[in-house]
Amino acid sequence: MSSPTSTLTLSAIPLSQLYGLLQPITVSPNPKFANWSRTFTCSPLAVFEPTTELHCELILELARRENKVVRAVGVGHSPSDLACTTGYMLRTTKLDRLLEIHADKRYIIAQAGITLDALHAELAIHGLAMINVGSISDQTLGGIVTTATHGTGINYGVISTHVMGLSLLLADGSRVFCSRQVRPDLFTASICGLGSTGLILTVTLEVEPAFRLKEVQQTIQFHECVRSLHSLVTASQHVRFWWFPAADTMRVSSADRTTEPIKPAGSWLWHSLIGFHVVQFLLFVARFILPLNIFIGRFASWLVSTKVIAVDDSFRIFNMECRYPQHTTEWAIPYENTKACLHDLHDWLMREFSDPNGLRPHFPIEVRFSDSDDIWLSPSNGQRTCWIGIVQFKPYGFEVPYKMLFERFEAILCRHGGRPHWAKAHNLRPETLRRLYPRFDDFTRVLGSVDPRGMFRNEYVERHIFGKTGPGYHNRVFKRYAPSQ
Repeated sequence: MSSPTSTLTLSAIPLSQLYGLLQPITVSPNPKFANWSRTFTCSPLAVFEPTTELHCELILELARRENKVVRAVGVGHSPSDLACTTGYMLRTTKLDRLLEIHADKRYIIAQAGITLDALHAELAIHGLAMINVGSISDQTLGGIVTTATHGTGINYGVISTHVMGLSLLLADGSRVFCSRQVRPDLFTASICGLGSTGLILTVTLEVEPAFRLKEVQQTIQFHECVRSLHSLVTASQHVRFWWFPAADTMRVSSADRTTEPIKPAGSWLWHSLIGFHVVQFLLFVARFILPLNIFIGRFASWLVSTKVIAVDDSFRIFNMECRYPQHTTEWAIPYENTKACLHDLHDWLMREFSDPNGLRPHFPIEVRFSDSDDIWLSPSNGQRTCWIGIVQFKPYGFEVPYKMLFERFEAILCRHGGRPHWAKAHNLRPETLRRLYPRFDDFTRVLGSVDPRGMFRNEYVERHIFGKTGPGYHNRVFKRYAPSQ
């Protein structure tokens, strides 16, 4: 169902007056944008920071008249150019209110620009919590929905599976509601739509009564972990691993709902001056002495080697500290391929370590799990999933070699049926994505119907979904630093 907006009235506004109406929400006359890790930057034509839905309508009206792209962006945490544009940028961070709370029916309605940090605080006041959360809460609700961001738990779907409905502002200016019952194709496309189906205004989200988690962290040997993989993954509700390849160890985190009293805990060494500042300094020195990275990986594994048991509010257990700016890539593989894939990664990294000129990865490699779903572009579509992510930190913001490391990592993940996390940089194009996602053509069909002129298609969408090529659509068009290794 679509509700008419003031499109006809908006179209009658003189262009000079339209500019005047947008001036108070225009952030800068010479705008620049950089993502959180400062790995991608862009110079939009203008950056708008609307505070009302009418502001959003005005921005889209201007874009229609000038045939420009509009890109919605929240905090900018995606470590790719997903948020970048040479068109208009619409920052959603002031569209950040919790609008409705239905505790008895276990759902809420919130504006898409609310950060998860703010949402956790609001929900806690009303005795509610999100069902599952990823490692980071400094992200907007709309951002995690449109990229099918995930937490961990083999019986828990990506966070988009908890979305019950969306209100969208479409390219033609109409405001529509969609759900699994109302415009289901638009809904399924939008809950992992890369921001390309329309501007998400509100999210109707399933929640549950506030709960605590009891987390047990302990370190075991890599091969022991892989041998016992299925029993470890299914022994608790939320299980993740942090792999330290240089030490050949896995840090196993197992968390379950509990009624026990809060008892925060953590590795004192890892969270102290030593764990943060000393490690960052060593990583900086290792930019010049690459073999030092092996020692640092072993040192970091030792810092977190003690067994830790913590009880805390759910989101505090789910979240972890990103620590430093970073390059990162993450891929999803069918759960049944996990053991073979981990063995192949292990064999490759051991070869790198034994080669005096081999690559020297940072740590940890994060391994998480999610249940299957039916969302067209979700990496968990049709399969229980193991997510494997690798990272190269940027100590004090300085660059480190990562490109060759990521290429070799991704080649192994691809051999095991890997699908990239949409918020992270990758090289796949439509011909490959069409093989990985059976409903890929249904997705592009919906885009063609709701946005035939491509108002919401930035360079990332044009490149990966529609296969556009050329200098303006290259993977590195928005790279902060062109050279890399």
